Amino acid sequence: MTDQPVFIVGSDLQALEPATFETEEEFQELLARHPRVLDFGSLADGRPLRLVLVAREMGVPTSAESGPAYWLDHLFVDADAVPTLVEVKRASDTRIRREVVGQMLDYAANGARYWPGALLQRSFEETCLADGRPLEEAYAELLGDRSPEDFWPLVEERLAAGQMRLLFVADRIPLELRAIVEFLNRQMRQTDVYAVELTQYRGDGDLRVLVPRIHGEVATAAKSPSGRRTAQRTTRDDMDAAIRCRLAPEPRRIATELLKHAAAKGRLEGGTAKYPSMSFHYPVAGRQVPLWTLSLYDNPAKEELAFSFGSITHHLGPGRAAAFAESLPAVPELQQKLEVQRQKGYNGWPSVTLTSLAAEPGAAEVILAAIEQLMDGGGAPNSFG
Repeated sequence: MTDQPVFIVGSDLQALEPATFETEEEFQELLARHPRVLDFGSLADGRPLRLVLVAREMGVPTSAESGPAYWLDHLFVDADAVPTLVEVKRASDTRIRREVVGQMLDYAANGARYWPGALLQRSFEETCLADGRPLEEAYAELLGDRSPEDFWPLVEERLAAGQMRLLFVADRIPLELRAIVEFLNRQMRQTDVYAVELTQYRGDGDLRVLVPRIHGEVATAAKSPSGRRTAQRTTRDDMDAAIRCRLAPEPRRIATELLKHAAAKGRLEGGTAKYPSMSFHYPVAGRQVPLWTLSLYDNPAKEELAFSFGSITHHLGPGRAAAFAESLPAVPELQQKLEVQRQKGYNGWPSVTLTSLAAEPGAAEVILAAIEQLMDGGGAPNSFG
C-alpha cells in the first residue's frame, strides 16, 4: 500500500507519489522544524502531547569527566518534563534493523546518568537562540506560568529514573525493528519505546504530505498502571532511614550533617529513582541553584555525593564554579575528577563516595564552608545564566 499514490481533490485531482528522503540530513531537519509529526498520545492531565526541541546532535558522554562520545539525532521534551530521544534512519541504511537499537540504548543509559538539568536547559536556550526564537515565547509555550528553574531539575530526575520515550524514526520500519520495539516496550516499565514510520508523498512544486504510522502503542497500553508518572519520590524520612541502615558511623555522620545543612539553608528535593536519592538546591545570587545530589545505590551498594557543576556554571558562570571547586576538600578521589572539570569547563558531575570523605578529617566541614562561601560570594551571575 505504501507504493500507491494519495490524491488531493480540489478544482482537479492531483496525485502525490511516494518519495524517499534524499538524505538523512533532510529527514532530520524536517523533524527538528516540524516535531508535530511525532506528537501522538497525551500528557498526564489529558492534554495533547506537544514535543519541543531541546537540541539536535545532542552530545552523550560516557562518564562524568569525559566529553561527548556519541551524538543523539534529536532530544525533545514535553510539558510533563518527559524527555524524548529520537534516532533517524532511512530505510536504505542497513543499521535500521538492529544496530540502531544498541545505539539508542547507549544514548538512553548514558544520557540518563550524565545529562544534568542545567546542561539540558542551556542546550534548549541555545537552540532557541540559533532559531531566532525569543526565550519568553518558547518557555510560555512549553511551561505556561511555571518556572524553568523547577522544570529542568524535573527533566533530570525523569532521566535518572528512566522515565523517557525512545523513538526510532524511518521512512520504512522493517519487521525486525518493529518486533524489537514491541518487545522492549513490554519489558521496560519506566520507558516507552516506539517506531515511527514516516511516509512522504510529493506533488507539484513544494507540495508534500507526511503520513506517520506508530508501532509500539499496543505494548504501551498493556503496561501496568504503575507506570512512569506514579513513581514515588524519596522523602526525608526515607533518606534518613537509608542512611541509618546502610552507612558506617563516619559516612553516616557526614551524610546527616549535609542533610541538616541543606534543610536549614536550602531546599531538599527527593529523587524518583528506585534507590534513595535527593538533590539539594541553595539560594545563590537570587535564584535556587542545584548544588549536589546524594545517592545511595543498591547494586552495587555505594553511596555517592555528586556536585552539579553544570548547574553552577550555567547559573553563576565559570568563575564562580572554579572558585567553588578550589574550596572543596583535598580528597584524592574528588580532586582527580575536579582536575578533569577544570580542563572541560566545569560542566560535569564530579562525585566522591562518603567513605572517601570519611578518610579525610574535616572533609564534611570543608564542603559546608564551601557552600556557605558560594552562597555569600556576591556578584551577579554571567549574562548567559
